[in-house]
Amino acid sequence: ADDVRLIAFYLGKVLLGLGLVMLVPAVIAVAVQEWNAATAYVIGASLCLLIGAVSDARFATRRPLTWAHGMVIVALAWLIGAVFAAIPMYLSGRFGDPLAALFEAMSGLTTTGMSVINDLDHTPIADDVYRHLLQFAGGQGIVIVVLSLFAAGGSRVATLYVSEARDERILPNFIRTARFIFAVAGTFLVLGTAALFVALLSAGFTPGRAFYHAINLFFASFDTGGFSVMQSSMIYYHSFAVEIVVMLLMIAGTLSFGLHFALWRGRPRDVFRHIEARTLAITSTLFFAVVCFGLLRAGTYDTLDGLVRKGLFTLVSAVSSTGHQVNVGETYLTDWGVLAPAAIVGAMAIGGMASSTAGGIKAVRVGIAFKTLLHDVKKILLPESALVVTTYHAGKRRILRDETSRAATTILLLFVVTYLLGAMVGLLYGEFDISQTLFESVSVGSNIGVSIGVVSPEMPRGLMAVYILQMWLGRLEYVAVFALLGYLFSLARGQAKAA
Repeated sequence: ADDVRLIAFYLGKVLLGLGLVMLVPAVIAVAVQEWNAATAYVIGASLCLLIGAVSDARFATRRPLTWAHGMVIVALAWLIGAVFAAIPMYLSGRFGDPLAALFEAMSGLTTTGMSVINDLDHTPIADDVYRHLLQFAGGQGIVIVVLSLFAAGGSRVATLYVSEARDERILPNFIRTARFIFAVAGTFLVLGTAALFVALLSAGFTPGRAFYHAINLFFASFDTGGFSVMQSSMIYYHSFAVEIVVMLLMIAGTLSFGLHFALWRGRPRDVFRHIEARTLAITSTLFFAVVCFGLLRAGTYDTLDGLVRKGLFTLVSAVSSTGHQVNVGETYLTDWGVLAPAAIVGAMAIGGMASSTAGGIKAVRVGIAFKTLLHDVKKILLPESALVVTTYHAGKRRILRDETSRAATTILLLFVVTYLLGAMVGLLYGEFDISQTLFESVSVGSNIGVSIGVVSPEMPRGLMAVYILQMWLGRLEYVAVFALLGYLFSLARGQAKAA
């Protein structure tokens, strides 16, 4: 009972925060006289604020959080948060059913960026703002956002910070770490929006439209979400300047906040020595070489402009787990040959850095897995009496230990298994081939958002449900979900014994 009380208290805090987020599009809807949207957001915000307030009053507790509590709270927060976030979406009438609205909400909160909204090009302003705000909240970690704003105790935030698959403490105090993350996001918000505003003005946009698109593009790019205001995504803008700014924001979003801190403090050497930065640089360079070779071999593009604007942008979008597209989805399989799409799938699978807004397996795990392989090869080649010590740099020089290797390879394998299971489920419907379902499964499971057309408002609902589960698992990187399942199992076992 005490555990349930503690969990309910913190979930109430999350709903309070989500209710405050909904008030923003509600105010915008009133300002631009989108009355249907205003009603939907007032209803959604009222429900969240009411339930959150009741939970805050009814279940208030000063009991300290344990690691297990934090894991369960975070796993439930993303599920319950998505359900409540879907309420105004469904009430908008732009989704075929509640499941589609839930897909959109989960896609936003997990910064996946795939959309099943009907007629995106004519979506009300308030709805667009809300979708992009969900990406911002999800990118920064909705639980950390809420609890730091409500000034929870540092030890409590520390537990939830780790539970959110963010295990890199930047500053000694976790509250200060969370607020540093907001400071970085706020700085990029100002600079990124300004740069996009100028680029859009130069592309012929009026000041009002330029600002509207700039702010939404920033949220979608820096938070590596990939939602778009227009159905055609980045193709709509026809601007190399906009694409350059967006690429820089995507790269900034895929850097861990620990590396942002190193750059902030004027320590660029820490960035270049970090195993994750090196792994990401090496894998991205190799993938780009394969993309270029594949595109040239397929005869898709034969100019530097085409390779950079299409190949490099798509690769950065994949690595950063953003999902912005400069091509119509189907062309990745019809016009890009075999090698280039394969490289994009590989980049999507690896994703960006840990403790960032990016998704995927994470470069640090790939780097550690490679270090583990080299370590084992050395042990085989050297005499049995030789002492093999492998080190890596992650904030400081560290010794590669067995538990670190096991943790990295276990999560890596779980991601791969999820990719394959998602692809097989897609095949069961008989509408798609393996190249389509594998591409889409990796994109969804890594919270990327690049789509070749499997995800749509008309997609099979069973597959949509599987993709929602994949987005949730990928965002939490499995550990919190396993903790939740273990907690539910222990509850059920306890009730069975009591009966």
